[in-house]
Amino acid sequence: MLPSKADVDDFIAVVPYANEKTASMFLEGANNIDEAIGQYFENPDRYSYTKEDTKDSKEDTKDSKATKLQVYSPPPYAPPTTSRGPHRPHTNAVIEAGHRRARDENLQRAHGVYNSDIEPEHETEYYCSCDIHQYKRRKIGRLRVQEAWSKAVMYPGEKFYHDCYQNTLFGNNPYRYRVVSPYGNYSSWYNQRPSPRYYTMAVQQTIQLNAALNAEAQAAIDAKEPAFDIWAVDELGTSISNMSFSDSPSYQVDDKKGPVEKGSTSKRHSIAGPPTANNPESSKLSRFASLKRAVVSKVTPKSAADRTHELRSAILDEENGRWPDQEWRQIVEAYQEKLGISKKVAYLRHRQPIQYLHLLRAGYFEPIPVAWANLNSNPLKFSIEAAAGWRGITPAWRGYEDTAEERLYWILNHREGSVGMRMKPDIISEMNMARARMATAVEPAPAYYALDDTCHLQHTSDGYSKQVMPPPFRAYDRPEVSTDDTMILLDVSGSMDFDPVRPNYNQYLITDYSRSTQPKNKHVAKAIIRRFTDAMSNHDHNFQGYQLTTFSSEANYIGVINHANLNSMWSNIRIGGGTRVMTGWQKVKDLHFQKHSESATHHPVYGWQAGPKTPMLRLLLLLDGEATDMDEFELDLLGLSWVHVTIFLIGVDGCPHHHRHANELQRISEVNHHVSFVDAQGNTPERFVTHELLKRHLGYDVSMAEFEELEQLPAYAP
Repeated sequence: MLPSKADVDDFIAVVPYANEKTASMFLEGANNIDEAIGQYFENPDRYSYTKEDTKDSKEDTKDSKATKLQVYSPPPYAPPTTSRGPHRPHTNAVIEAGHRRARDENLQRAHGVYNSDIEPEHETEYYCSCDIHQYKRRKIGRLRVQEAWSKAVMYPGEKFYHDCYQNTLFGNNPYRYRVVSPYGNYSSWYNQRPSPRYYTMAVQQTIQLNAALNAEAQAAIDAKEPAFDIWAVDELGTSISNMSFSDSPSYQVDDKKGPVEKGSTSKRHSIAGPPTANNPESSKLSRFASLKRAVVSKVTPKSAADRTHELRSAILDEENGRWPDQEWRQIVEAYQEKLGISKKVAYLRHRQPIQYLHLLRAGYFEPIPVAWANLNSNPLKFSIEAAAGWRGITPAWRGYEDTAEERLYWILNHREGSVGMRMKPDIISEMNMARARMATAVEPAPAYYALDDTCHLQHTSDGYSKQVMPPPFRAYDRPEVSTDDTMILLDVSGSMDFDPVRPNYNQYLITDYSRSTQPKNKHVAKAIIRRFTDAMSNHDHNFQGYQLTTFSSEANYIGVINHANLNSMWSNIRIGGGTRVMTGWQKVKDLHFQKHSESATHHPVYGWQAGPKTPMLRLLLLLDGEATDMDEFELDLLGLSWVHVTIFLIGVDGCPHHHRHANELQRISEVNHHVSFVDAQGNTPERFVTHELLKRHLGYDVSMAEFEELEQLPAYAP
């Protein structure tokens, strides 16, 4: 197509990190703007090396490179990949629907449309142009995108549904009449407020309905799986000839015993074995079985064989498309081994191939593509809203917040050695556990008192806030050695500069917020970074300092900080934006492998792959709340063995949200021993926090005497 100025502007509105030249090239190579945007998300570098590019001026080249780096660009010294030949991005129905949904969600953000736990409720019998109805009409505009996504991820037999207000009386939405409204059993012409009582009832009913629908969906797809190994070619004909429409055995998963046939009792008859003569209905059943065999012999072998061959071909095509050569497959195999899901993946491929293909198409069995880190929306950021009809990937998708959380728990529940099902806590359980954790807070030890703590210098209030004591330190990774890299990743989202507030609850409904008398989170973070870097400099005698990277909606490398330059370097930090930790994490990984590129390899999709001699990265991550892509970050860490992350979580005094996130980090650290965390709330005892961080960062139990030595001011050369 010949792009107009309006087309270019629309392209950049969806892909804000693209310039006009990039937009024009993609528009010229497509039939419409949607196709152009889809091609960009599939391969941002599609037109990076055209003849026209080589004729550009040096200024344009620099601008183009800068633009690409915002998305993702491997360092210039990455291992050459010319021997592999050009890689054609793989696609399937899920990938295509994901691209379309990602584009749609970017537009939704641009227009200020969001789905929350509770949506505005307003019903009238006449046309209304209020904000609520405009919001609902915009939701209807998304139905085509929602339907395309649903069709791509639905399992056989499932139906599409939504929650738009034009839904008919006989719609398929199972939540419509089985979950009470948070506003009560009536509506009025004005915008009423939700009721704490009815909101609690709605949450409880939703939890119960989610569990029931998940169980039904899992049982339904398990029953549809082939009753034989579709890869056992020699046995295929015999297995199919013994199948019947209703009597073919179905299997359920037993983690210890493997596949177990359901309904294999004396009351169940197989078509391959006739009834016994002692049965008074033997002759009747025998005649029925003979008729059934006649029908099966004429119909089933062909249709079942066709379906089986189609399933096998679809799996092989998808595998060959996703992993085109041996290098790809080795990376994927190593990833599955590190996650501990190799046996589960093999079992799915042989015993539950329908579910295997479904998860394969969604990328469950391979590392996360590095390009996703800097995208506003990607297939791991899609929200899951069961009542609204926005689906997840697995059969039991209801109850998760997004597709990253769903995939994280799927991996946690299918890792080798895992005992029992690790269930995601529901909203009520999360809040109850958060309140229980908050109640265990105690006064910090007097030995850690310091006059120069931020709360004392700012005189926000008297004394320290009560703190929840961390579990006793246990070393998992090896202790720090001289070749390890220490880096710092700092959250600089807008909340770091907010006046700290905590929510007030009526049961489980937030009614308003109260001000907390404590320093702003940015001041606490700076103080902890100063104490931590001073102690580390005394420990490893690295007086030059440590690399600091910040992140919010995007990442920025600040530079090497030390005791002498921290104040001046801090002035370069800009606070504001969202909390997307993956942008900062990707920047940190690039910095680490720039130092150690000789010991690693670079893959065009999965990024840097550490080698056996790659030094360990020890990262201190400072957060003041839950990142929007925290589950994606945790997923990425599960597949890595060359990094140890110590998280410091800053919280508001008496805030259940802080303790809910702390509980989540505690659960993750129990599963992934490369992650540890320390949290503090309110007026923070900074020496106590620093001591606990050092134990986990260095990997050994630093004594109080050693800590007091480490916290002395480093000796800097004049």
